[in-house]
Amino acid sequence: MRITVEDCLKLDAFKGCTVLTCRNKTDRRVRSVSVLDEHNLDMGVERNGIKEQMVITHLWSSRDDIEAQKKAVTALGKRGIAALVIYLNENGISKVDEEVLQEAEKANLVIITIEDTGKVTYSMLIEQVLDKILYGHNYSDNILNNTIFHLLNFEKHSNFSIALKKAAVANGYQVVLMTEEFNPILTIETRHVISIDDAIQLARHQDAFKPDVFSKVNIGEIVTYWGYINIEDKKYILVIVDNEDNYSATEMKKLAEIIELAIGMWKYTPERDSRAEFIKSAIRGDLSFCYTLLEESGLKGMQYCSVYYVKSVDDDSFYDIIDKYKKQYGFSILTHADGDDSYGIVYDEEGAERGIEIKNACLDMYEELKSGRKDVRIFHVTGIETLDAATDGFKLINKTAPYVEAIFPYKRVFSKYEMSTACDCVTLHSGGSSLKKMYLDLIEPFEREVSENKGKLLLDTLATFVLDAGMNSNKTAEFMQIHNNTVQYRLKRINEILGADMTANRVIPGLTMALALKRLEEV
Repeated sequence: MRITVEDCLKLDAFKGCTVLTCRNKTDRRVRSVSVLDEHNLDMGVERNGIKEQMVITHLWSSRDDIEAQKKAVTALGKRGIAALVIYLNENGISKVDEEVLQEAEKANLVIITIEDTGKVTYSMLIEQVLDKILYGHNYSDNILNNTIFHLLNFEKHSNFSIALKKAAVANGYQVVLMTEEFNPILTIETRHVISIDDAIQLARHQDAFKPDVFSKVNIGEIVTYWGYINIEDKKYILVIVDNEDNYSATEMKKLAEIIELAIGMWKYTPERDSRAEFIKSAIRGDLSFCYTLLEESGLKGMQYCSVYYVKSVDDDSFYDIIDKYKKQYGFSILTHADGDDSYGIVYDEEGAERGIEIKNACLDMYEELKSGRKDVRIFHVTGIETLDAATDGFKLINKTAPYVEAIFPYKRVFSKYEMSTACDCVTLHSGGSSLKKMYLDLIEPFEREVSENKGKLLLDTLATFVLDAGMNSNKTAEFMQIHNNTVQYRLKRINEILGADMTANRVIPGLTMALALKRLEEV
């Protein structure tokens, strides 16, 4: 409940107190209360100068230093504290100096004095102020009691959602229940200001999603609270929006606990998250189940443009880039998180008309996602249209992701072309066929015609030139950290050993497969 300085002045602890400055500012909100009695006054201001906090002090450390007192009240006023409560004591400050009061007026700081007779201690005042903040004015005004009243009214309300809606309307808050994939499954809206997608993006910036912590997240002027709750041994994200910023963080945390308890009492079972089930089915290649979910998930008639798997997502800016491309190009992404890994399906409502545009946007997005992230690996199949192609894309990713890095160690973004090569290598390797031997025989002369060490050196150069450097000698030299002249000499020697021009159209396909298979064999 929103509690002001004026509300606190009506408490027993403030009987006989005097408001010395800014009497017209007592409508300020009080969110918390603290004690400033540090020996170092500057440190005390730093620690206690919190917006909308009531600060209690004797000013012991500066009782004879008017300039220090003036500096302190100016700093506290600028920090927007609710009020400064000064205990007057003969051994400390028996009267607030007029110069200090003038500085407080300039700083818009409310100063309240209490005669320190021993009847009203710090602990008594703090207890009464906190009780006021936590429990409000009376039973009917208390958000917790009022919510309990509605949520336990089993006779009046037919289900949990209706009961929660009544409580939210009566107390000015909103509720969103989401899966861990951020798919809403229950939304109690009493005001429309910001989209859930935008709220998720901004909340992620503030690291709101922490186990066992209910976090306050300010989204512009909207005050929200985020945390996890358990329903039938499964985690969900609960978001509560305080429409008018009327309640404290403690109240919101208690409210979340009450909602979680009520869910159990109503035996409320969240609706199936059909979108989460859809992408999980696509990831495991279950095409038939995807088709059964198309209507329910709202994904029927979409064009599926790209699928991806990102290994080791390491920072929140990663998601900012995805959100940027979604807004810029108007496509949507269905995501699934698995620890530090992320899966996604890029889809578009406008069909094949924007196929090339979305394909190029996805390719640019993946390149930007890898920028500055050395540990991130991105596997994607892009330039598709149908759901069948999307599930086939995930099959290709699942089959090759563990191996394609071994074949292309310098790459961080792997397209269907690199993965197709890896897929062929895996098939040849596991089959143990004569075809596998035929490919490896193409590079056998490096073991037979030259010494072991020199042969390995030339083969490494050839593999780097073909698989990593795109047959660019300068890039080969850069990757191997040698001079380009050395690369040119080795390439000439390699052609002699092969008995063919390695870059010839009829030579390079088989040579590429042989080198890729060789790398896979080594791991």
